[in-house]
Amino acid sequence: MKTTTSPKTYRVKSFGCQMNVYDGERMAEMLGEQGIVPAPEGEEADLVVLNTCHIREKAAEKVYSDIGRLTKAGRAAGKTPLIAVAGCVAQAEGEEIMKRSPAVSMVVGPQAYHRLPEMLDKAVKGERATDTDMPAIAKFAALPERRRTNPASFLTVQEGCDKFCTYCVVPYTRGAEISRPYSDLVVEAKKLVDAGAKEITLLGQNVSAWSGEDEKGHAVGLAGLIRDLAKVDGLARIRYTTSHPADMDDDLIAAHGEIDKLMPFLHLPVQAGSDRVLKAMNRSHTAESYLKLLERFRAARPDLALSGDFIVGFPGETEAEFAETLALVDEVQYAQAFSFKYSPRPGTPAATMDGQVSKEIMDERLQRLQAALNRDQLAFNEASVGKTCEVLVERKGKHAGQWLGKSPWLQSVWFEGDAAIGDLVQAELVEAGPNSLAGSLRETVAA
Repeated sequence: MKTTTSPKTYRVKSFGCQMNVYDGERMAEMLGEQGIVPAPEGEEADLVVLNTCHIREKAAEKVYSDIGRLTKAGRAAGKTPLIAVAGCVAQAEGEEIMKRSPAVSMVVGPQAYHRLPEMLDKAVKGERATDTDMPAIAKFAALPERRRTNPASFLTVQEGCDKFCTYCVVPYTRGAEISRPYSDLVVEAKKLVDAGAKEITLLGQNVSAWSGEDEKGHAVGLAGLIRDLAKVDGLARIRYTTSHPADMDDDLIAAHGEIDKLMPFLHLPVQAGSDRVLKAMNRSHTAESYLKLLERFRAARPDLALSGDFIVGFPGETEAEFAETLALVDEVQYAQAFSFKYSPRPGTPAATMDGQVSKEIMDERLQRLQAALNRDQLAFNEASVGKTCEVLVERKGKHAGQWLGKSPWLQSVWFEGDAAIGDLVQAELVEAGPNSLAGSLRETVAA
């Protein structure tokens, strides 16, 4: 059995959603607990973790491409890194990755990555290991305490999904809906704040389905959790994503109008504007019920910025049905949105549906949809010019003295002046572009 030297440096490469970003951060913390440090920029790491996403087509092929690139670069540098494949592709592909890629030492699913250190011990001894068990939320108890973080940090509160949209692999790769305990979340939020977080985004595949019992034993939903996290000293901002229209209750709507720390931004995927398509997708809402729900949120918080997700070219989608999606976009006027061509995922019902739409038609529809969404995003940014708002500084800009941060409406804002990462500053929004705004620094806000 061939052994290898214990790795001294690592690199975690995360793809896809914010939950993967959170998982990647937690894996990095675990490796840090083992005395392994991040590889310097531009240098090959001893251990590379590919934290994968399986939402898009050909996701697995991209993983194999990365494995090949890492192997080639390692040979050129005189040392081939240990490679771990984590995340949803690992969950879906499992042993197939091991068979196809001898360079991979570890394959670990998104519910089992807390076992990465013991898998690494085996890999150093030359043993290859696969772990795609799905033990609910056991991993969180095994993860180290939060000791370092970013000004804007993520906190996974819920995992899995029970909705079984016909195009989606999440119920198969992340499992059934499960909520982390209330007390664990409050403790982790406080740890994040102690480590420097000013803003926390609560994450879940269906975050609005979170439920638990508070410290008094009372049943609470996501709104109750947000209300209690808002009491944490030093936490200035709260966000949450991603939600499902079926789980947006009255208390959560009210929270947007009552909790100052809850930012005026809502990401609520709709996917399509055609009721027939929505039914084929197994979405539980109609276009009308979705629009009425948005009206209620806007009534609670009139300055609310809206974001959504769209899929074009779902099997059987006609030109008239796509026009219904464009009409919904025109009515909502999203501040931001994500749009994708339908991508058949193996094992999902939609993959075998009749009426698969051609790539050429999907390309053309996506271009039209994105033109409409980009138009509205620019209009929202232009309407923000003249406002003075709080900006959370997240990183340095490209030029000396330049800083980048986020407005309450999740817009990227850059400005020049005396500031530091983690500062909350007052800035006047003076110029708008399609993807960002220029700000003029007014003052730093006391944390």
